Amino acid sequence: MASKVSEMTATELKEMIETIVEQKLLELLGDPDEGLSLRKSLLDRLRRQKRAVAKGARGVPLEEVMRKLGLE
Repeated sequence: MASKVSEMTATELKEMIETIVEQKLLELLGDPDEGLSLRKSLLDRLRRQKRAVAKGARGVPLEEVMRKLGLE
């Protein structure tokens, strides 16, 4: 990434602004989920998904989901 704003591309500047805004919002508002616990069923599902991804499984392609929902 460029060291000066004047040397940044529009995409780099946008990404930098998004990051700064997100950091500031978290600083001001905190994490709304902090301190909440997850149900055992959700933890089990997340663990299964993690194992499946580690074995190479992937989800449904976005294009297919859009086609099924008629959002093309």
